[in-house]
Amino acid sequence: MEFRDQQFEGEVGERAKTLRSGAGLTLDELARRSGVSRAMISRIERGEASPTAALLARLCEGLGLSLSAFFATDDAAPSPISRRERQRLWRDPHAGYLRRSVSPAGTRSKVDIVEVEFPAGARVAFPPREESRVMTQHVWLFEGVLEMVFETETIRLEPGDCLFMDIGDAFEFHNPSDKPARYAVILDRGR
Repeated sequence: MEFRDQQFEGEVGERAKTLRSGAGLTLDELARRSGVSRAMISRIERGEASPTAALLARLCEGLGLSLSAFFATDDAAPSPISRRERQRLWRDPHAGYLRRSVSPAGTRSKVDIVEVEFPAGARVAFPPREESRVMTQHVWLFEGVLEMVFETETIRLEPGDCLFMDIGDAFEFHNPSDKPARYAVILDRGR
């Protein structure tokens, strides 16, 4: 199921509110845990603002969830298979990248697989995240060029390259080319 542009803010907002309420968190508690202002969380929940990937990642961290868990449907029965036509899609409103949740929802796996189509010239920065220090990820590039920018170095990936990294430190995805990049992120939520 895809979040359509005209429904995006409302659906993401409703999901954020449902997950926050289900976790027993007030707006103030989620703001403290995520580092996102109470006002912004409230605007997202009301469908008045579209969160960027970095902001949504911070909200998920405050909720103790991965992005894949955020987009998973609660009513779906666990299944070992995830059919492409039923995989959840989300487009970052700022960078324009398209994120597909590939992993089957509702399983006991601590691994999430995500496919990303990253537009030419796009850049997405993720700030340091303390709660994410136990998570790692592989970034496996299929098409295009991708630069992973860290505080002390930039690593350029070409098709077929795979980078392993901790995700607690600040980092940035950058597509320096004039063509889209396509890659997979394999996220391990627990070492």
